[in-house]
Amino acid sequence: MTTGLRITGSGHYLPGPPIDNHALARVMDTSDEWIRQRTGIESRHFCPEGQGASDLALPAAQRALESAGIAPEDLDYVLFNTMTPDYLFPGSAPVLADRLGCIGVPALDLRAQCAAMIYSFQLANALIASGEAERVLVVGAEAHAGFMPWRDWDILAGERNAAPSPEDRERATRHRALAIIFGDGAGALVLERSPRPGCGILALDVHTDGRFVKKLYIPAGFRTRPFISERTVQEDTWIPSMDGRDVFRQAVTLLPQSVRRVCHKAGVTLEQVDWFIAHQANQRINDAVRERLGVPEHKVPSNIARLGNTSAATIPILVDEMRRDGRLRDGQLVCFLALGAGVHWGSVLMRI
Repeated sequence: MTTGLRITGSGHYLPGPPIDNHALARVMDTSDEWIRQRTGIESRHFCPEGQGASDLALPAAQRALESAGIAPEDLDYVLFNTMTPDYLFPGSAPVLADRLGCIGVPALDLRAQCAAMIYSFQLANALIASGEAERVLVVGAEAHAGFMPWRDWDILAGERNAAPSPEDRERATRHRALAIIFGDGAGALVLERSPRPGCGILALDVHTDGRFVKKLYIPAGFRTRPFISERTVQEDTWIPSMDGRDVFRQAVTLLPQSVRRVCHKAGVTLEQVDWFIAHQANQRINDAVRERLGVPEHKVPSNIARLGNTSAATIPILVDEMRRDGRLRDGQLVCFLALGAGVHWGSVLMRI
């Protein structure tokens, strides 16, 4: 099913200075050792007040266009992946398209959370294969700071030498299993039709199972009137609810199965794959997936220790880092894999 699609440009952007685990211990009961043992994360970045997903996406997209050697008006489509949009509606894609200067270009938001890049590869492939587009900008950007369960950002940043109130510390601690995981950032890829024989998407394996929606979700929404109230804040329904153990179990079961299926569809062995580029949710998850697949550690790159889980942005950020440091090169066989809230999951096998 090769269509000649290839990655011609990439870029990423991270807001502010890194926030290490010791900083989190200022606002909740945790420690560097506790966090690293459970997640592999050592630091992450957070958006400052007033900065949203499109603000992160803009410099990432500009860098991707620059590396591809094209202008915004050369784009035929924009796919914006985020679960933390600037506004409840409209999505962040038209905001980014306006700021980039590609007015009139179709700009679509995807809400497949951490698995969104897998779906974007599928959609971009279909757009290019059908002749509807020649160049597609795919962006993943997240501003998770908005659902962090603490109020004392100045204490977190070390700008004020004080302790949070007992009530605030208790609330942050109650949500710490989720709060220690996420970070903010954006990554962008330019996907183009290419005449180079053999490159492109060789196989896809994409799935959704809505029975598990409440394993990882934000309870607040339009089921209540009004959809935001004092009760929303008091009951913390604006903070994600996560069954971490079940998400872990699903990821380490479903992702190896998906990778094996996609390789079978393409008629390649696991040994022939140069890179397995996985969503950076939790280092323990990725280690378990790798072990179940029986692939060597050096083929599963990771940046989660530095950046945490940037949800839809993890894969494009990692791709950009690998392209810029020379690890990711034309002709290599790459398997992308991810699982996210929904539950959505899947894998893509691509000759880049």
